Amino acid sequence: MSIKPLIILPDPILRQVSKPVERVDGDLRKLADDMLETMYDAPGIGLAAIQVGEPRRLLVIDLAKEGEPPQPHVFINPEILESADQCSVYEEGCLSIPDYYAEVERPASVRVKYLDRDGKLQEMQAEGLMATCLQHEIDHLNGVLFIDHISKLKRDMVVRKFKKLAKDKVPGKMVG
Repeated sequence: MSIKPLIILPDPILRQVSKPVERVDGDLRKLADDMLETMYDAPGIGLAAIQVGEPRRLLVIDLAKEGEPPQPHVFINPEILESADQCSVYEEGCLSIPDYYAEVERPASVRVKYLDRDGKLQEMQAEGLMATCLQHEIDHLNGVLFIDHISKLKRDMVVRKFKKLAKDKVPGKMVG
């Protein structure tokens, strides 16, 4: 079942710090599967649970290119252990901030520990796009959005745009 991702404004839930997952069970795996379906439908390459209204430290990523078989990754309670001094720049977008993209500079590689979908402790050394995607999604779990990494001027323009869109929508929670 696909879940609609939350749009950034006016919903403050995206700015919440997500709580650690206490137990890896069938319900959590079902949520991860639903998140993957949502991400594929969007289409996107990463999704954090907070983006679908679940403030838990869970994210999914799949960097398979179109035409390749899916390569889903589930990260439970991910934590960056180490970041490279060298940085790289990628153009980032976000399902919670539709139709806006910006170049963001982040460490070029990271070492991350996490639990997999079976609850087993794993560690990954990620570089390139995987490193960027992990940092982007872990930021979500910490209440940080990719627009927090761009200039204040650009960020203010994006926020103004979404506030205007929010005024034009029916009151209540906006969904993508």
